[in-house]
Amino acid sequence: MVPRGRKGADLLALVDRYLARNIAVPLIGTLVLAAMLLVLDKMLRLFDFVISAGGPVRVVWQMLANMLPEYFSLGIPIGLLLGILLAFRKLALSSELDALRGIGVGYTRLLRVPYMYTVALLLLNIAIVGWLDPYARYRYEGLRFDLKSGALGASIKVGEFTDFGKRMTLRIERSEDDGTKLMGIFTALDDKSGMRLAATAAEGQFLATDDPDTIIFRLRQGRLVQDGPKFATPRTLSFDSYDLPINLPAIDPFRNRGNQEKELTLPEVASRAYAGTAESRKDERAARANLHFRLVEIAMMLMLPLLAVALAVPPKRSHSSLGIFVGIVMVVTYHKINQYAESAGAQGRLQPELALWLPFLGLVALIAWMYHVIAHRPGGQPIGALEAAFAKLGRAVRRMLPKRRFERTVAAA
Repeated sequence: MVPRGRKGADLLALVDRYLARNIAVPLIGTLVLAAMLLVLDKMLRLFDFVISAGGPVRVVWQMLANMLPEYFSLGIPIGLLLGILLAFRKLALSSELDALRGIGVGYTRLLRVPYMYTVALLLLNIAIVGWLDPYARYRYEGLRFDLKSGALGASIKVGEFTDFGKRMTLRIERSEDDGTKLMGIFTALDDKSGMRLAATAAEGQFLATDDPDTIIFRLRQGRLVQDGPKFATPRTLSFDSYDLPINLPAIDPFRNRGNQEKELTLPEVASRAYAGTAESRKDERAARANLHFRLVEIAMMLMLPLLAVALAVPPKRSHSSLGIFVGIVMVVTYHKINQYAESAGAQGRLQPELALWLPFLGLVALIAWMYHVIAHRPGGQPIGALEAAFAKLGRAVRRMLPKRRFERTVAAA
């Protein structure tokens, strides 16, 4: 039994600090690793998109920064699960868990520290899913819009024809000094009065003016051809320097936030779902589906400590890692089920509330049973059947390996 009085309190405090340290390292490591993998996967596609749109490379980092809240909202549950699971697995493999249970420290008492982590990360995830991620998604879509519209300053591609609005075309042969000096220039321009202008120049550069909607394209050492309704024949002239004013095309402002349900905060999506502020029945269904998707994803975090403990303890005299694999598969599969239920609910094929909460209740019942088996049945193993099956499969695979056949041959000789 746990010693009473000050000694018992000191022992339990020591156990809590030990658990807290063992949970923190894999939790933070898993969270950072998951975010980095997701960022790397997206980074290559963003580089391709930004380069094809002719935008500055710095926009890639801004877009990735706005995607981090979404990645952390996915990584926090997995990090929490693996942090608790690996901490309890370490206790089990070193027989420290048996020693603690032998002196009367049960799973319920040991779960105090894991639930402290859970509550803190739950509140953080609510802030991310409910407020931070919607605004970050809107900024991300705004950057995509600016790239496509050219508001970020699309670059001029060497050796290609570049359109500036509907009335100007430009081509350059070479660029120097980070694009401030252009060489081998051809440009064609039509104005609203019907005047057509074409020019070639050895050099040129863009200059700013006091008018933010107008820039000057200064050409040097070239030839210019003008044609229009007022000229009987086109006019040709040579120049040492010629300033060509260019009116920048008007860019439509980006839409307001809230075009997509994922850009709404939790109070806003709840208002659209049930307060009658949705513009159509379809928008209301989509808001209901998105609201309950966020709620079940957040509520599921409360069950992760129980699931981690149920999967952390391998069978006696076994170092099987099957529990880690099963835990990751369960969390990822449940997330995918929720995504499908949200999509089906938004389309009206399923009732959003039932489609999202029934799988949640089913998984809660399964996790509660698994925890009951490990915590209250002597020698209980919730995935014992899977452990036995994988053990047999492992032995069969080892027998098939050439090394094993060679060893049996040597032993027989």
